[in-house]
Amino acid sequence: MKILVINAGSSSVKYHLYRMPQSEVLAMGFVERIGEDTSELSHFFHGKTYTVPTKIEDVEKAMELILQTLVNKKVGVLRQISEISAVGHRVVHGGEEFTDSVVIDKKVIASIEKFADLAPLHNPPNLAGIRAAQRHLPNKVQVACFDTAFHATIPKVAYMYALPYELYEKYGIRRYGFHGISHR
Repeated sequence: MKILVINAGSSSVKYHLYRMPQSEVLAMGFVERIGEDTSELSHFFHGKTYTVPTKIEDVEKAMELILQTLVNKKVGVLRQISEISAVGHRVVHGGEEFTDSVVIDKKVIASIEKFADLAPLHNPPNLAGIRAAQRHLPNKVQVACFDTAFHATIPKVAYMYALPYELYEKYGIRRYGFHGISHR
């Protein structure tokens, strides 16, 4: 089974392709400087490096380039994109709703959109990566892994700020904890 893991950000998309259950990294890389004239793909496979300087307008185009590279006859590690069984997505903010990884459906997407107010620089690009992967890999399982999920069990005394309680109730302002995927 081959799993593609995506971390779509505002100016970059990072990826790893794993063979499971061995946890073997088949390829990894990133597209950086998205939206600039000096965008570049860096792709690492079998101890080799392949770079492509190109203009990438958005996350959608970055995903297209990544998938094309994974099946490229010279530098790819897949014969066809259908070899990918599932896609995992790093999502920064899951609010109080998500305390674990979840299979992505319309309800999950709506919640990620809702939490964009709490992570405006991160959740929208995360969503763009999800939508791009759904378009290019439409019948594959897509899973969201939330940075905030790891910290979901911190006690209320630790996550409440010394602010009027109404701000927590109305806007969800509290300490959520981040980089939980790295901690886990």
